[in-house]
Amino acid sequence: MHNSSHIKSKRLSKSLWRLAAGLLIAQGVVWSSPVVAKPNDPNTLTYGELFKEVDRGTVSKVELDPATKVAKVTVTDGSADKKVRNKEVLLLEDNSELFSKLNTKGVEISIQRSADKNAIFGLLGNVLLLVFVITVLSAIIRRSGGAGGQAMSFGKSRARFQMQAKTGVMFDDVAGIEEAKEELQEIVTFLQQPERFTSVGAKIPKGVLLVGSPGTGKTLMAKAIAGEAGVPFFSISGSEFVEMFVGVGASRVRDLFKKAKENAPCLVFIDEIDAVGRQRGVGIGGGNDEREQTLNQLLTEMDGFEGNNGVIIIAATNRADVLDTALLRPGRFDRQVQVDPPDYKGRLAILNVHIRDKKIDPNLSLEAVARRTTGFTGADLANLLNEAAIFTARRHKSAITITEIDDAIDRVMAGMEGKVVMDGKFKRMTAYHEIGHALLITLLKEHDPLQKVTVLPRGQAIGLTWSMPNEENGLESRAKLRSMITVCLGGRAAEEIVFGKDEVDSGASSDIQKLTNIARSMVTQVGMSELGLVAMNTERQEYSETIAAQIDREVRKIVKECYQQALELLQTHRPLMDLLADILVDRETIDGEEFRQIVDRETGRKETPQTKPVLAGS
Repeated sequence: MHNSSHIKSKRLSKSLWRLAAGLLIAQGVVWSSPVVAKPNDPNTLTYGELFKEVDRGTVSKVELDPATKVAKVTVTDGSADKKVRNKEVLLLEDNSELFSKLNTKGVEISIQRSADKNAIFGLLGNVLLLVFVITVLSAIIRRSGGAGGQAMSFGKSRARFQMQAKTGVMFDDVAGIEEAKEELQEIVTFLQQPERFTSVGAKIPKGVLLVGSPGTGKTLMAKAIAGEAGVPFFSISGSEFVEMFVGVGASRVRDLFKKAKENAPCLVFIDEIDAVGRQRGVGIGGGNDEREQTLNQLLTEMDGFEGNNGVIIIAATNRADVLDTALLRPGRFDRQVQVDPPDYKGRLAILNVHIRDKKIDPNLSLEAVARRTTGFTGADLANLLNEAAIFTARRHKSAITITEIDDAIDRVMAGMEGKVVMDGKFKRMTAYHEIGHALLITLLKEHDPLQKVTVLPRGQAIGLTWSMPNEENGLESRAKLRSMITVCLGGRAAEEIVFGKDEVDSGASSDIQKLTNIARSMVTQVGMSELGLVAMNTERQEYSETIAAQIDREVRKIVKECYQQALELLQTHRPLMDLLADILVDRETIDGEEFRQIVDRETGRKETPQTKPVLAGS
């Protein structure tokens, strides 16, 4: 890199010298050009005309200017009043014949030397050109030195450093991940009161790996640890170690740990460590030499021959499955802390943190919002309240109400609401499609309760149906999975019942894709088919063609049975489906609570409880 910059600088210097030489030549041509007399000018004479005037005896005086090679000639014209005129003549290099004739005629000859402007301009131009060349060459030299310095600084760590960590984040600002906070609170205590642990033989952990899906608060937790401990804090991303030149990343790792040891005890936070810590020897050609050398250096620094007492590494990733096993062993990352999406209590605590700087209507129940947002991460909840605040400002309200929260949930989950631009038939078909989903959600007791159904387009969907899980254990029964497939088929089944097979449209494409994934998972992953309790890797297909055919048959069998169930239920409740479709066409949106009341009234059944949004629909 340095040699390349030097070669480029030399080439540029040669080009500049050539340019300077060209400018000097051009300047000489322009500024040393002879003065040419203007033709047909009454105040000028040609050389030949001057001889004629001398012969006539009308020339009385000649003033010569050697600098400009111009003679001023005093001529008396042949008029009665004998007017005297001064005219200019451009002389030649050799004017001996002219001087001889002037002397013969007795014409007065004088020399009047003027300043040589061409010489002055030439000198000034040369000085300016020299200054320009010197300035440019100095800049090139400085830049070449800078490039060399930059090349030498490639190996320097780019970590942000704070002697006293002022992240502005404390443990009180982190909510919803109490288990992770308890694990990490000990790290803070280690740094603040190490003797409390060393007195009983405990060693300070070398590394803590925070693992969790995006938005769960891993980086926020690292900032809180730094803020609580009040020790020097280094922060860097895993991608900042790796460069295109082999060895640069390893050099940066060495430099980072050298600085950290000089400021121990301290914290080093590496965000997105999977960028540098992926398994070695994988990929085309066996892996990436630069990344693997960087990882090797990181492994050595964390637990090599030389200790790093007082330096605690905190790393964050959402891809722990791709990390190298040597990086995950005790002695490097002694603790792995799982940072999961918050439960109901965690979401309520997060909402209370984020409403500190927002105006909330006294009638707004944060408990209800927490129940409706199952699966939301801390980042999702922060975004939800921000969207609600934007809606509030847009509507010129003074505080956030439940209406803004509802609209914000819809906006975050499904996208911006569009306008209905469909004609009567298309709108009615969309209404029946969504009612097919919503009615089956309400009729099937295994499925999660309905939240809302609408024909208003959002994002890429023409219409949408929301459901809300009332359980958060993450486990689904066989009956629940089959009910989910049946609900996905409800839209297509409703279209077929009302409009016939030939009139069904492509609106169910996303539903079919979703139910196919569920059915295939039931067959190949969780053992809920005739194939038995066997898990099969569908990506690499580690089974025979016969088994593959059986998998396809089982998937089609499940889908066919669920579709038949959807058709039978909707046919049985056809009058109710027609009534709900008419209401939806007229009002465009039906709330889940009102929808259940209509179904309960028409079917005579008891109402079911509700809680969070999960999308289903076109």
